[in-house]
This record gives sequence, structure tokens and C-alpha cells, in this order.
Amino acid sequence: MPLPIVYSFRRCPYAMRARMAILAAGIKVELREILLKDKPEAMLLASPKATVPVLVLDDGTVIDESLDVMLWALEQNDPEGWLDDAAMPLIGHNDGPFKAALDRYKYPNRYEKESISTQEQRSICAATFDDYEKLLSRARYLLGDSQTIADNAIFPFVRQCANVDRAWFDGQPWPNLQSWLSGFLHSQRFESIMRKFAPWQPGDSPLIFAD
Repeated sequence: MPLPIVYSFRRCPYAMRARMAILAAGIKVELREILLKDKPEAMLLASPKATVPVLVLDDGTVIDESLDVMLWALEQNDPEGWLDDAAMPLIGHNDGPFKAALDRYKYPNRYEKESISTQEQRSICAATFDDYEKLLSRARYLLGDSQTIADNAIFPFVRQCANVDRAWFDGQPWPNLQSWLSGFLHSQRFESIMRKFAPWQPGDSPLIFAD
């Protein structure tokens, strides 16, 4: 049977979290790494909104929202117990207000006409990190002593924010958040999802992505 196809871009945090869930679920897929500046026609035909990840199932079903890809994978198999209804508010905040502030902090030139300064946008991100620090001061992960979909959906965006100015992030009073992030970044699973692959071209042999 044909494997599900996943169009991905290695450094995109949305694609990262989808790949994390696919590996956690133990599902084999055909990975198609793309270039954002040269998106393949097959991906655009499957999902005209032209963002990654895009999951194409063998029956032609297309899933092109990263959280939906995570849920699809974990609903097939969730051996580590990631699924947790309590995760959804945290992920919703990450994908909404936090991500809006992160984009304006990381890419200020794109939002020059907006009145809120880059420093104010960073302060909005920092307020979220204060909340995470409080949660992580009480448990190893955001929702307890075991990681859930919340941790894995959120950490790629914490990483992205931290990397805008790593000295600033490392200098903040967030020891638990910094340790939490470091744990993901030094994990075998993160190393697996961050392997470098050549961009996919039509006619290439399938690249099987599996743990």
C-alpha cells in the first residue's frame, strides 16, 4: 500500500511538530522536503494554501494544518499518551496571540506600519514564557510529569523565539523553561526530525520517514 505523503520544510516549527507526532505514533510516511521559494506543483495541487506541513493520505484525503496532522497521527497510535484535552487551550494561545507577537518580534520589517514596537512584542512573548515557567516549576512538563501534545506542539515555537536573541533568552529568569527546551533540543527524536534531506523532485525514490 502507498504510504501517506508528508510535504515538509525542515526549519518550519509547524512542520517540526507534525514530524514529532508522526515519529511518536510510529507511523511510516513518505517525506518530501521542499524549498519554500520553490514549492513543488504536486504540493500546491494538493493544498493551494501552500504552507507546510501537508499530509496526503492514500485515499486522497489532504490534511494541511499542523495540529490536525498531529491529531491524525496520535489518533492512529498514541503509545506515550500525548493526547490530552487540557492541552488545547495552551496550544490555542501558542498558535494565536503568542505566534502573532513572535512573528512581529522576529520579522519587524514585515510589520513596520504597526504601532507596537519590537520590544513590546518581545514583552508579550516573555509574558507567555513567565506562564510556562510557573507551570514547569511544578512539574517536568507543561501538564504534568509526562510530555503531551502540548509540549510537542509548543516547543518548536519557543525555540524559534529563543533563537531570535539567544543571549536575551538565556539571561532571563526561566531556569525550568530553559531546561525544558534544552531537553527537547537534545533528544534523539528531535535529532531524527532535523536530519537534512535534499529537496524532493518528481521521480525521486520515496524517502521513508520513520523512527
